[in-house]
Amino acid sequence: MQYDRYMGLDFGNARIGIAFSDLSGTIASADSIYRCKGEKDDLAFLVDYARQKDVRHIVLGLPLNADGTESEMSQKVRDFGEKLFEASQIEIFYQDERYTSFEAEEYLKEARIPWEKRKALLDKVSAQIILQNFLDGRK
Repeated sequence: MQYDRYMGLDFGNARIGIAFSDLSGTIASADSIYRCKGEKDDLAFLVDYARQKDVRHIVLGLPLNADGTESEMSQKVRDFGEKLFEASQIEIFYQDERYTSFEAEEYLKEARIPWEKRKALLDKVSAQIILQNFLDGRK
């Protein structure tokens, strides 16, 4: 069976939100939040998880400034993306993630989820939005 599964990542210094697409590469779903343990461990976990899920492509949220220019964090994400590719040999894409945290927060508010639970869900919902925006942009 031919499929095109994507993994979406909302990269942060303390946590990484994780989302996956369906097998057709059409619909993104929030999956989990990984608590960072150090770059070597983080890379090993993500490579292993991507392989378990038969991921063909990884989409990393790229934190741009409001005017679209790259930030200091953008370079950190690109550096991590390069290392993730070296470790996994899985194709890496970058997706503008401006306003995704705000969008995720609004989505969770509309769902009437209390703040304590919203805070716990925010990173993986952000990863879902990043991935869905990327998938929608391919059409």
